[in-house]
Amino acid sequence: MNRTKIVIPREHGGWAMLIVPYMIGMTAAKPTVLHVPLFLAWLLLYFASYPLLQSLKRKKQTSEVYWGIGYAAAGAVFLIPVIWHAPWMLWFAPVLLALITVNIWHVVRRKERALLNDLCAILLFCTGGAAAYMLGGGTVGKELAVVALVNVVYFAGTVFFVKSVFRERKNKRYTVYSRAYHVAAPAVPLILGLPWLAAAFLFPLCRSWLFSGKAIKPMKVGIIEIIGSVQFLGISMMVL
Repeated sequence: MNRTKIVIPREHGGWAMLIVPYMIGMTAAKPTVLHVPLFLAWLLLYFASYPLLQSLKRKKQTSEVYWGIGYAAAGAVFLIPVIWHAPWMLWFAPVLLALITVNIWHVVRRKERALLNDLCAILLFCTGGAAAYMLGGGTVGKELAVVALVNVVYFAGTVFFVKSVFRERKNKRYTVYSRAYHVAAPAVPLILGLPWLAAAFLFPLCRSWLFSGKAIKPMKVGIIEIIGSVQFLGISMMVL
């Protein structure tokens, strides 16, 4: 008997990038009831992205496409109350479409592991944090820029680190890039006048100097990344 397999994203790092910026953006402003349907919509649209991008990579229609369409439709339903009460949220659509277009371009050309594509994906996830901040009563200005920037800076570091222990492990330049980036990253919150937030960047700094360029089991990397994301979330929620 054939069993229908549920299609969900396999990139575990994406879960942290989806949840952490959103939580930081929400708590940096004021949590509201509308944050629930917005998060569910954000989650379902993330679910939709995986099968739809996979279908483009394979250049043929598969059953995964139906999962993607289903997730996207469900996500659109949860967006209805958000857009009804805050129609200005639609201004995020052009930004998301531009970033998604970059992802699609790389997938079609089988260059989805390119650094530019990874950084655009991070910007895409952090846009969710900006949307959560605005929905909670935040305004366009320095505070929004800080919320978006600290998320981008933190998760961009994970890109360099992960590449330095997996696909680019034998490329010594990526070991240098990873360590240099993590040395510089704590300066960002200091420049922004948030010295306590700099503490959230110390764990990834130590992680990079200890493990960049070395062979590490994926499970160990996953555990390290979870610990890093949790401590970053906790410190950010206290400081911002």
